[in-house]
This record gives sequence, C-alpha cells and structure tokens, in this order.
Amino acid sequence: MPLPIADILARTHPYDSLDADALHDLVAHVGEARFEADQQIYAHGDRLPALYLIAEGRVEVSDEAGSVLSQLGPGNSFGERGLLRDGTAATSARATNATALLSIPADVFTALVADHPGIARFFDRSRPARAKRQDLTTMSLADVMTRDPLTCTPDTAIRAAAGRMRDNSVSSLMVMQDAKLAGILTTRDLTNRAVAEGLPPETPVAQVMTPDPVTLPPSALVSDVLHRMVERHITHMPVVEAGRLVGILTQTDLTRFQAQSSAAMIGEIADAPTIKDLARVVHAIPQLLVQLVGGHNAHQVVTRLITDICDATTRRLLAMAEERLGPPPVPYLWLACGSQGRQEQTGVSDQDNCLILHDDMTPAHDAYFKSLARIVSDGLDACGYFFCPGDMMATADRWRQPLRVWREYFEGWIASPDPEAQMLASVMFDLRPIGGDESLFDGLQDETLRRASENSIFVAHMVSNSLKHQPPLGLFRGFATIRSGENKNSVDLKHNGVVPIVDLGRIYALRGRHRAANTRARLEAAITGGQVSPTGGRDLLDAYDMIADIRLAHQAAQIRRGETPDNFMTPTDLSDFERSHLRDAFVVVKTMQSAAGQGRGILS
Repeated sequence: MPLPIADILARTHPYDSLDADALHDLVAHVGEARFEADQQIYAHGDRLPALYLIAEGRVEVSDEAGSVLSQLGPGNSFGERGLLRDGTAATSARATNATALLSIPADVFTALVADHPGIARFFDRSRPARAKRQDLTTMSLADVMTRDPLTCTPDTAIRAAAGRMRDNSVSSLMVMQDAKLAGILTTRDLTNRAVAEGLPPETPVAQVMTPDPVTLPPSALVSDVLHRMVERHITHMPVVEAGRLVGILTQTDLTRFQAQSSAAMIGEIADAPTIKDLARVVHAIPQLLVQLVGGHNAHQVVTRLITDICDATTRRLLAMAEERLGPPPVPYLWLACGSQGRQEQTGVSDQDNCLILHDDMTPAHDAYFKSLARIVSDGLDACGYFFCPGDMMATADRWRQPLRVWREYFEGWIASPDPEAQMLASVMFDLRPIGGDESLFDGLQDETLRRASENSIFVAHMVSNSLKHQPPLGLFRGFATIRSGENKNSVDLKHNGVVPIVDLGRIYALRGRHRAANTRARLEAAITGGQVSPTGGRDLLDAYDMIADIRLAHQAAQIRRGETPDNFMTPTDLSDFERSHLRDAFVVVKTMQSAAGQGRGILS
C-alpha cells in the first residue's frame, strides 16, 4: 500500500512549516523505500542519493567505528549531516525491523535548505558526532520535545485509541480531562492491560491508561528525561508547564549515548540489591566528574548530573528502608537541602536532609520514621555522602517532624530572625523534595515564600547574614589568600567564591517568591522578575559561571592526580589570564554584595 506522503509531511516538523504550495511541490518529488529487518540503508562513505524520513519502523545510526549513535523511529529524518557536508554519508544506517522510508532527493533537499530558513535551522547539525551527543544531552526539553502531542479523553474506546495511534505512527496518547493531563496511554498499556486481559474493544482508556504520569517542565535537561526513564523503567515523558501539557519526549527520540555514564550509573542504582552495591556505583562519581569536565560541560550541567545520582541513591535507600520496615504508617516526604537541594553537588558533598510527615502522625509512629531516617542516612554515609557536621539530618528529632511543626519553624524564623534563625532559614530555604508525597511541600513552600517576601525586617536580616562570606579580594589586583594552616596561600572557592553568590540568589528568590532552589535558576528568575537589573544580573551570572567552572576544573585536576578533591585552590595554579578574569568575577560579586548591604542589592 502506498504511503500517505502528503499527510506524513504535513504533520512532521520541519516540513509542517511549509506553505501549501511548497508542500505540494515537495510531495511531487518524494519517493518511497522499504527495507527488511537488519537490512543496511547506507554505509559510511556512501554517496547519499536522498534525505530519509522514517514513516514506519526503526533505524539504527552508527558511526564509522560501528558505535551506535541513535535509535530512530517514525517522524525522524536522517542523512542530513552528509548531505550538508559533501554528499557522502557521515554515518551508517540500517533498519532494525521492517521499515518504510520517505526519500527526499539530494538536490530537492539542498533547494529546501536554501529557500526556507526554518528548515535550514532545523538541519544545522554539522557538528562532530562527539560534540553532537554532548550538545543533545545538555539541551532543554523545549528544544527537542514533540509539541502538541496527540490526545484523547478518558472515555475514548481502546479500539479507537489504538487506531489513532496506528494511523499517526505514535506509541502513546496523552489522556486529557478538563484541560489537565490525567494519564498516558502507551502501546505497552494496550498490550499488557487490554489485549492480554481480553478486554472488550469499547472499554474506555481510563481503565488501562497509566494515571498521573511522571512529567518534567520544558526547562529540564534532556539528561533529566533519560535519568527518569532508566530509574523508573518508563519510555515516555510528558512535558508540562504550569499545569499545561506542552509536549512529549520518548525514549526513541533519544540517542543511546545521551548522558551515557550518569544514566548507566542511575540504572545500576535503581536495581542495586544492597547498600554495598550502591556504594560501588556512587564511588565512581569522581571519575564521572573528570569525564564531564573534560568534555567541556558547563558547571550547571556537571553538578546537575552528579546530583541526579545522589537523588537516585536516596530514593533507592528509601525503598530499601520500606522493604525492611513495611509500609509507612502515614505519608512522608524526604527532602534535601544544601548543595543537593540546589542541584549543585560536586566531588565534595556531605548530606543535608529532613523529613516532613503528615499531620496524622502520632508519637507512636515516630519509631518507624526514626528507623527509616537511620537506614537512609547510614546508607548515604556508606556511599560517601558523609554525615552533616551540624547534624542537619532526618535522624535528628528536630528535623523529622509533622507538617504543622515545619510551618511553626518557618513562621518563627521569619517572625524572630535571630542569628540561629537566619542560619537555619538560609539552609532550609534550599529544600527540594526527593522521595515521598510531594504535596506535603507545595503549600509549605508557597506560604513561606509569601510570608518571607512580605517581611522586610526578615529579608534585611537575611541580607546581612549573606554578607558574612566575602570574595577573597586583596590589594593591588591580587587575592586575599588563607594565611596559615594546611590550606595556606590558597583561596576557598566554595565559601569565598560560590557561597556569596548562592546567598545572593536566595535573597532574590525570597523577594521574588521564586520556587527554584538552584542558584543559576534563581539568578535567571531574578533578572526576568526585576529583582535585579538585567546588567547586574548578567554580570553576576557570568561571574558565577567562571568561579564555578574553575572550582570544578580544580577538583577534576586533583582527581586526575589521585588526590581527594577539595575547594582550596592556589591562585598560582592559574594562568595570568585566568587569574585576571577570576579576580574580575570576584569584583562583580563584591559589587553586588555592596549594593545589597546598602539596601539596593535586590534592585540594582
């Protein structure tokens, strides 16, 4: 049966951007090709006659050495890299099962790129394979997701849903109710819950769909999707923004090498049977840091991937604890603060965490949660996330409380901002849910941000507290280095470099009621929200990026030398150029701190 060429092109990006006349002209030139399972489509170095678009089936793309780069499904185009370079294939491609392709002749494709800027931008992929994998991993979902995914309602019959999936060559439908995502229906759901159970064809999809699926915002990284997929054993990720479905990303959209090392580690963590097995995986983080820094990944990508591993480890330990203790007597939420809460972990991390318990908790229930906290914290320590020196962990009775007590904590800190309250608030405003019932945090976070932003005295105290960490600036364009002890003649890139910016970001977030815990996200939100001027905000972002990148490069160099990574760097280890720019970055931080101390920091 001939393929519906016009229909396929009209619903596939970027061809859907063509006007009716251009699309009609294109259809007249497009051919069809069919391949059997394991049949080669072209080999590296072959002359490419056309650009290919998958209509049905699956195609595996590999490099010259045979390493698999991509697994592609319907709607994906391939061959453009060679066509845009010199007309010869830069990769090899083979059908992994029976596959039907549309072929756009090389000269037609060249004309399309020349005449239509949107198509030219879409196919601008002339980077080396290694860089391409790195770039794709670190792109946001907004750049790679399929927009406007197909939907149905909960009362849609499974026969009709299956027909629509077949007709559109997709493996899922988003199930919508009252403009909200109620569930997802995948081919696996149809197979396992409908066909295998012998359900009638008119059964509504509500009975077989996966309700309340895991979602991510469009600002998440592609690596975040891959990590969720391998940890939760799912293959589809709906993309939701402010409660509204905006896209979908599936496993077939991703290459096998996206976040390869970190994803493999998280996959092992999700299936680890013992704490010893967990520790073995986590202990590879230093080498992962070296690999990521060596690949010239930005600091926010490196720290996000490393934090993802800690998050997955924590969730696996929570599952182990429940396996040992039985189901929890009331809902709970495990949260991280500190660098894990901000998704900014490096090669040096201890643990900072707490438990929020449902208000139905009684004193008799605490024995369960105390044991759970001990199992998880001990497990984290065994994995290398050492106990917090300040005992800010869920094992401490103070940090394992019902929601009503947590509300009292924050109300008290805001109402009476003494030094201890300022310190505790600084840590606890970086809370981020890791495992459990996240609804226990939503109301608390929104309420606390509102109270804090409305209390100018509390904010003023927080500003004052944030100025305790000063950049290491010395006279005559030098650095104020540590004068004695084992770290003599070095600068502390954490407490005198990164932390001052973290503190400023927290202040901006409080004033703007921004929910993000990540420092870079807070700075970006502050620029957008007007808590800091565009010029000052961009300068601070640049300063933060430089200091954080140098900190990671320092740690990676230590690991390569077989040393334990730390935050103390000797300025003479840098080139003159690097020292000059690092000092300029510290000057920016100092300037923004001074503005804050004069009551202008959040507005200038």
